[in-house]
Amino acid sequence: MSQQQHDHAAPTAPRADRPDLRADCANCFGLCCVALPFARSADFAANKAAGQPCRNLRTDFRCGIHAELRQEGFAGCTVFDCFGAGQQVSQVVFGGTSWRERPETSERMFQVFPVVRHLHELLWYVAEALDLPQARPVEPALRRARTKVEGLAQGTPEQILAVDVTALRGEVNEVLLKASELARAKVPGKKRNHRGADLMGARLAGADLRGASLRGALLVAADLSRADLRWADLIGADLRDADLRGADLTGAIFLTQAQLNAAKGDAATRLPTTLARPAHW
Repeated sequence: MSQQQHDHAAPTAPRADRPDLRADCANCFGLCCVALPFARSADFAANKAAGQPCRNLRTDFRCGIHAELRQEGFAGCTVFDCFGAGQQVSQVVFGGTSWRERPETSERMFQVFPVVRHLHELLWYVAEALDLPQARPVEPALRRARTKVEGLAQGTPEQILAVDVTALRGEVNEVLLKASELARAKVPGKKRNHRGADLMGARLAGADLRGASLRGALLVAADLSRADLRWADLIGADLRDADLRGADLTGAIFLTQAQLNAAKGDAATRLPTTLARPAHW
C-alpha cells in the first residue's frame, strides 16, 4: 500500500508512538500491492494473484487511484495495515534494493513480507500490553517476547521463512492473555465472555461490554452502536461492517487500525488515543 493509500485510510494522525510498527509507505516497495493476492469481491474490483503487481501500482510504487479507492471498488486496500512490515522488509531485510532493481529477489521478498507482517502484528500487541499499567506482573515475560519476535523480524530471508508463525503466535498469546486478564480485572462486576463467538449481525446496540472478552469473535455487521466497549479485549475480532456509531472504545485492548477501518463509525465514536478516526466514517 502506498503512502497515499495509507493517508486515505487514516488521515488523522494518532499519537506519535510505535513508529516502527506503523506503515511508512514512502520507504516500502509497494509490497502489499504485489505480494498479496486478492479475489474479485465487494472489497476488490478485480482478481490478482500473489506476486502480481496490482493494476493500479505505478512505477514509483505509488497507487494511481489512492484518492478514489473505495469509489473504484478497492475498499479492501483502505483497511489493510502492514504494521510497518513493508519498510522493514524493503529497507532492512533486503537492504533498500527493490524487486524492480533486482527481479531475482522478487519471489523471496514477496514470500518474506507476509511473515514479517505477522511478526510486526505480534509486536504491536506486545507493545500495547507493555503500556498497560495493570500488566506489570507479566512485564518481564512481555519484554522477552518482544526481544524474541524483534530478533526474528530482523533475520535473513531464509531465517524469516523458517519461522513457525502459528507456534509463535500461540506462545506469545499466552502472555498477551495474561496481560488482558490483569487489565480487564479493573472493570467491576461480571464480564461477558464472547471469545470466538459467532455474533454476526448481532443486535448489541447500547450493550454493556466493559471488560468483555471478544477475542476472535465474529462481529461482521453487528450493531454495536452506542455500546460500551471500554477495556474490552478485541484481539482478532472481525469488525467488518460492524456499526460502531456512538460506541465507546476508550481503552479497548488490542484493537487495531485495520479493525476500525473495516467498521462503520461516526464523530461520536470514542477511540483509543493510539488509533485514528477512519476517513470514511
